[in-house]
Amino acid sequence: MDRKATGRPTRREFLRAGIGVAATTAFSLAMPGEKEASAQGVRRGGTLRIGLDGDPPTLDPHRSGAYVERQVYQNLYDKLVDTDPHLAIVPRLATSWTISADGKTATFKLRQGVRFHDGTPFNAAAAVYNFHRMLFEPTFPSVRRSELRPVKQVVAVDAYTIKLVMDQAYSPLLYVLTDRAGMMVSPTAARKAGLDFGLHPVGTGPFAFVERVLQDHITLRRAPDYWAKGEPYLDELVYRPFSDDNARVANLKSGDVDIINLVPLPQVKTLGQQAAQPASPFLLIERGPIAWAALSLNVNTPPFDNKLARQAFLAAIDQNALAGAVLQGAAYPAYSFFPNGTPAFDPSWKLPPQNVALAKEKLQQAGMPNGVEFTVITPPGQQHLAILQAVQSMVGEAGLKLKIEVLEGGVLVQRLTQMQNQAAFIDWSGRPDPDFDIYPFVTKSGIGAFNFAGYTNPQVQEILDHARALYDMSQRRNLYADATKILADDVPYVWMYFPKEYKLISKKVGGYVDQPDGMMRFRTVWRTG
Repeated sequence: MDRKATGRPTRREFLRAGIGVAATTAFSLAMPGEKEASAQGVRRGGTLRIGLDGDPPTLDPHRSGAYVERQVYQNLYDKLVDTDPHLAIVPRLATSWTISADGKTATFKLRQGVRFHDGTPFNAAAAVYNFHRMLFEPTFPSVRRSELRPVKQVVAVDAYTIKLVMDQAYSPLLYVLTDRAGMMVSPTAARKAGLDFGLHPVGTGPFAFVERVLQDHITLRRAPDYWAKGEPYLDELVYRPFSDDNARVANLKSGDVDIINLVPLPQVKTLGQQAAQPASPFLLIERGPIAWAALSLNVNTPPFDNKLARQAFLAAIDQNALAGAVLQGAAYPAYSFFPNGTPAFDPSWKLPPQNVALAKEKLQQAGMPNGVEFTVITPPGQQHLAILQAVQSMVGEAGLKLKIEVLEGGVLVQRLTQMQNQAAFIDWSGRPDPDFDIYPFVTKSGIGAFNFAGYTNPQVQEILDHARALYDMSQRRNLYADATKILADDVPYVWMYFPKEYKLISKKVGGYVDQPDGMMRFRTVWRTG
């Protein structure tokens, strides 16, 4: 859906203007939702109930590898910086920052007077601890290392200033810090708990952790001394997991939850019609795609250690049918890692049509004339199953016998990171900067974290290293196109579709501002009843 004219830059215009331009930057603290709150009147207190698509594997942001847990983190932790509804970088725990002319040094001025929920002061020493925890502690299983790999030194310049020194220019840095790499945990609590920190997480966010009952709920309560005076408006957040798509929607419709993430795409058309009725108790919110969905093929395990078998799989897929028929037009067909409208998307790329004859020919050349059987692991949910059943039918015509194995979140992540699979259904929630939509999935640094195909190619590595050192998006876009051509031939991933972003929300919720990154922030949200 196109953004209406507002006089402000659109997401596409902002991103195409160039991400991460070296500059000294300072912003006011007018946050999303404040104008709405002022105009409509805030109603303080009450509990907001949020339906999630699964139970978060961990509440430690530095160990996190799943989409669903990021929804909780938005309200439990503060980041150094964040994005606004136009994807501009705005301050949070960092009030201003300077990036050197060569792009190799980033200096951040930190907010004073902030404390973690356990009373520990937030200052330069605390921030340095967080970066050391993510980057330099050899026994800590950080998932953030690949995002921050260019950072080689972090120092406290003074009590409220830190400096990140990199071995090369790293244009995605600020956008990386708008996610889990920029989330600050309490040094006191983290040192005490060690690897169990996620069981009793402590941040500086607008809500503090209260309790968790696995597969039932996570409760956060208003932080009484939150640094942004007057926020949050709600007393409590209760997150409830619903891995079943129909159950998640039904609980929103019944009023048992107030907002859900990941609306099942095959139901969007019907839900949109229902939401348009005047008596409907809920709204359907739509945004353009930032995410992608693909099948990762383990290039180190039969049968997909054979490039010809991977090419056969790609030839047998009909992405247009997946996006149009299975998902009812709530997605675009994919032929890259870069969704429609995002800065690295190239409309000149052409999606090749399904070609079953070519797929059979490739299998013959691979020495598999009678076809081959393999298993795809997938998270639960009717949408995943519907997609895989459609793919199963498509590739079956070519002799590719696809079996489906459904795994819950933690088990799935373990199997993926340990490369214990032949193929996997991957949902990637997307990032504002295109680097992290591709780099960790196809380079050596991502193996064991995000490179679920186990794929490496020196030429692709060189291209992407070059791209992340540039600040000009047009130059980066050309390099991403070069990498995409190689990947389309090597096929470590079979790209499927770019899902549009949807939320279902009760009309009893006020002040909610939907963000392009899909993450739900509730600092300035209230209940009207």
